Amino acid sequence: MYSIILAGLILTSARELTLEAAQSAGSARTVNSRPSNRELPFAQTKKLLDSRNDREILEGLRKVISMMYRSKPCLPFFSAVIKNVASPNIEIKKLVYIYLLHYAESEPDLALLSINTIQKSLSDQSPQVRAMALRVMSGIKVPVISQIVSLGIKKGCADMSPYVRKAAALAIPKCYRLDPNTLPQLLDYLSILLGDKQYYVVGAAVNAFLEVCPDRMDLIHKHYRGLVRKLVDMDEWGQLATLNLLIVYARKCFPIRTKKVKKNKSKGFYEDEASEQEDEYSGEEVQVLHPDLELFLKACKPLLSSRNSAVIVSTARCFLHLGTSEYIDAAIGPLVALLRSPLDIQQVAMNNLVAVCLVRAESFVKYAGHFLVRATDPPDVSRSKFEILTLIFPHCEPHMKEMILSELEHFTRAADTALVQESVRAIGRCAQNESTASMRCLRLLLDQLSSQDGGLVADSLTVIRHLIQQNPQAHVQTVIRLAKNLDTTTNSEARASIVWLVGEFSGLPEEDNIAPDVLRILAKGFADESEAAKLQIVLLAAKVYLHYLIRTSPPQTEALANAPSTQTVEEASIQISAPAEENGWQDTYPLPSTDQPATEPEKDSTHPIPLLWTYVLHLTRYDTSYDLRDRTRLYRALLSDPHSTQLASLLLLAPKPVPHTPSPSENRKDLLIGSSSLVIGVEAAGIDGVMGYEGLPEWVKEGEEPDAKLRDEVGGKEAHGEKKDMPAARELDKAIEKKGLGKIGVGGAKDKTLDDWLAEEEGSEEGSTEEETESESEEESSEDEESESEGGEEGDRLVN
Repeated sequence: MYSIILAGLILTSARELTLEAAQSAGSARTVNSRPSNRELPFAQTKKLLDSRNDREILEGLRKVISMMYRSKPCLPFFSAVIKNVASPNIEIKKLVYIYLLHYAESEPDLALLSINTIQKSLSDQSPQVRAMALRVMSGIKVPVISQIVSLGIKKGCADMSPYVRKAAALAIPKCYRLDPNTLPQLLDYLSILLGDKQYYVVGAAVNAFLEVCPDRMDLIHKHYRGLVRKLVDMDEWGQLATLNLLIVYARKCFPIRTKKVKKNKSKGFYEDEASEQEDEYSGEEVQVLHPDLELFLKACKPLLSSRNSAVIVSTARCFLHLGTSEYIDAAIGPLVALLRSPLDIQQVAMNNLVAVCLVRAESFVKYAGHFLVRATDPPDVSRSKFEILTLIFPHCEPHMKEMILSELEHFTRAADTALVQESVRAIGRCAQNESTASMRCLRLLLDQLSSQDGGLVADSLTVIRHLIQQNPQAHVQTVIRLAKNLDTTTNSEARASIVWLVGEFSGLPEEDNIAPDVLRILAKGFADESEAAKLQIVLLAAKVYLHYLIRTSPPQTEALANAPSTQTVEEASIQISAPAEENGWQDTYPLPSTDQPATEPEKDSTHPIPLLWTYVLHLTRYDTSYDLRDRTRLYRALLSDPHSTQLASLLLLAPKPVPHTPSPSENRKDLLIGSSSLVIGVEAAGIDGVMGYEGLPEWVKEGEEPDAKLRDEVGGKEAHGEKKDMPAARELDKAIEKKGLGKIGVGGAKDKTLDDWLAEEEGSEEGSTEEETESESEEESSEDEESESEGGEEGDRLVN
């Protein structure tokens, strides 16, 4: 009988293998004749789905899923697919769940018929089936089943398998989106899952917390230290979510505390002779980290070796916004290492490096070699490298400064115009950050004036103008050299910059003053100049004529005009107010009409400067530019009245502030590193960042932080009255210390050694033997006395 059954089983398995071989052979023969994903007719596909053979059902489901992903209409198969949800075959169950998630919203009534079967799967023996059932139940977007999903999550939270508990954590946000009224129940489930012992369950729970209730920091207090300990073991997604959560938690729960640093204690010849300055404090204050905050920052340090670049950037963000300078320095090296990543990661890493460099530039000096531009670097990466080189330039050694300037000088001769312009601007920022290198930078910029690119010449002149304004007295010859380039310079912005510089030096003595000659040359071709150049030529003419009036005016006005350059506009206005009142000058005065000739002061009418001024006024009178005509009317009104000369000096000859060109990424300084707003920039993202950007909250004030006892872990074994596992030796030591047997002597001078224990044991044995002998002798004597007493009594009776 047994042999017959065995033969039947062998024949059945052979038949199945033959069918599979025939099917594979048939598919191999037809692979060249027709595509493998050929659509079957509706009736044939439905027949496969209604079959009792698992292989045919599986084939039909594969055809349906293939059609679904190719956007073919698959809704007519809904009833035929859903009835296979109770199949014990896990492959069939997976495909049915995929189909159900895709079309449940289209057929909610039919989808509800499968809920009972899915609920039964929550009690399946396989944890994979239980987790899959919970995932599908929460993914069906039918609000009616929200309470059923909540009960399923509750059951999943108490499951023995961590895989199912992770699925329960991922189902919490889906249930909340189905019905927000289930939030109180979901918060209880979240609190349980956040305290789970498995790190990959905790990572999913943190993701759910950030999506459901990111402001409920009171739920994190008792799990804070557990999250910190599990941070290293989590997967990358869990680490990112936990870092984002804990950085906000630290800002809201740990206030900034600082302390003054003591001066170095200088002691005398002997160590016990302290100096008088032992208790003095220096003015420097350092940040004191909260113990729990320091625990978090120390737990983040291993994450700097992560293989995921996003984890490294998030860790650097924690160090930058929470830690001290030592933690920031530790994060710079891993960030620089990201430059060996693909190009897309390089660009993001460079933006984050620039943001850190704006805060801590001196720590980037030892990595300066990594920021030399390569030929394969894209333009954005090259621009960011130039910016970092200019930021670290003031903190470098002389040989390093020479290397940076040589690098920038090399790229001023590059073929890419945008790269050349960026290198010129970088040279200007180096010069303004380090005054000792300004002359070298100025020579490099003057070499660019012979370029055929007008935009490059204009950028170079803008930087040169800024350098000249830093020390005008030392650059008189530079201005003369620039004025000679007016014959060859064609760019309108470049010509306007040169004319403005000549006007700033129009107050020099006559033997060194080139402003009148430059004005005479420019007036000849005034009609052919651009509007920007015309505005500066009119301003130059006004300044030259004003200096002429000052030289021919009373000494008081000349002294006012020759005031030192450090004088502010407010101080000059105070000095002008007294003479203006004496001369009867008022704030409002009639402006001369454009149809009437300007009223010239009674000076030498044959002098070239008044003639030039009058000529320029006539040239601008009929110009097509409204701005130019209005500006000319203003200058003419100021200079036509002798009583307004002081006001003209205040407006035209006022000391100019020294310009400071900020770093290109200065406006991104307040954006969070690792955010897309930092990469896009303020120009594209706006001041508040892109939609969805959230900055860090402010530090909690001292005294308003939550109690530190809330972070004591109460979910462990000790909370339930159970003792933790402890080695027997440690328990014995604690018992000895508790009873006071671990010390020798009254004062407890030292612990007992092995010899002491052995000596005590020998002494106790000798004492015990002596006591035994004494007790035996006492017992014998007592027996003798008893016997004697008994014998005496008997003798007395006999005598009687």
